[in-house]
Amino acid sequence: LREAFAEVDFRSRGCDISADEVIVSDGSKCDAANILDIFGTGNRVGVCDPVYPVYVDTNVMAGNAGAPDPGDSTGRYSGMVYLPMTAENNFVPTPPPEDGSDGALDLVYLCSPNNPTGAAATKDELAAWVAYANRHGSILLYDAAYADFIHDPSLPKSIYEVDGARDCAIEMRSLSKTAGFTGTRCGYVVIPKTLERPGPDGKPVSLHALWSRRQSTKFNGVGYVVQRGAEAAYSEAGRAQCQGLIDGYMQNAASMRKSLTEAGLSVYGGENAPYVWVGCPDGADSWGFFDQLLKQAHVVGTPGAGFGSCGEGYIRFSAFNSLGRVEEAMSRVVAQLGVAAGR
Repeated sequence: LREAFAEVDFRSRGCDISADEVIVSDGSKCDAANILDIFGTGNRVGVCDPVYPVYVDTNVMAGNAGAPDPGDSTGRYSGMVYLPMTAENNFVPTPPPEDGSDGALDLVYLCSPNNPTGAAATKDELAAWVAYANRHGSILLYDAAYADFIHDPSLPKSIYEVDGARDCAIEMRSLSKTAGFTGTRCGYVVIPKTLERPGPDGKPVSLHALWSRRQSTKFNGVGYVVQRGAEAAYSEAGRAQCQGLIDGYMQNAASMRKSLTEAGLSVYGGENAPYVWVGCPDGADSWGFFDQLLKQAHVVGTPGAGFGSCGEGYIRFSAFNSLGRVEEAMSRVVAQLGVAAGR
């Protein structure tokens, strides 16, 4: 199974990743949380805003986030560094200024294609982060759970497509959306064996060895039957079937984009990711628009404010359903927008 992961997801794209640098897990959600076990306290942690909540909440649990910021009503924590993602930067975060007095980031969570915004970073945008990390000794925690939804051949599907990433990046992958393993649970983490950082005594420590020890001690592993299923998903026939599933989801996303754009909304994502990020109409707030669609159109989205302060004013729609249900949902949303506008 590890050989299949290394060959299909990395070596076929020119990435120098070997099977023994892959550690199988029960999914990238758990990995994004548990990876903190191998890092010490006192790290300066950067997260995107809007953000997949697990990144923040697990740092709160680990004691890395500090106290809630008393001057911020959006739920931010004083010890976290928030990297804004907005329409102005195409929802791709940029490294922070390097002339600040607070010091560089130690750990940075990146997700591409992004949940919730659906934005996918270019190779140059990822290269800027790799260069930043290598200048400062930072570690990039790169969540590529939705990499297989990237259709644009110019966009990287792995951080390791960027030169220098083996020296600073840990990549997490999931079969949940790619192969429908959400309830079955299977994913993996890649940590290059050459990736080291100084320990308390200043001597270099292998992060791969630390993670391997952590998993061996605190995780019973993925069931054999599930691993065989994952291996089958990576066979020639399995990949063709998974691609058909992905193509169907992306058809749903395209349908959502078309309907919502024609309805006059600002629409992002949905081209290289299964999520469509939509600006709320007429200055409505996230929860207000959510309530309107739920109560009047009987359609559920996810309020952008739930992903952070920069998510306010947006709502996320998911492409994970049948085309018929997606089209029915969009017809209800469009009809409700017409009613609200008096059309």
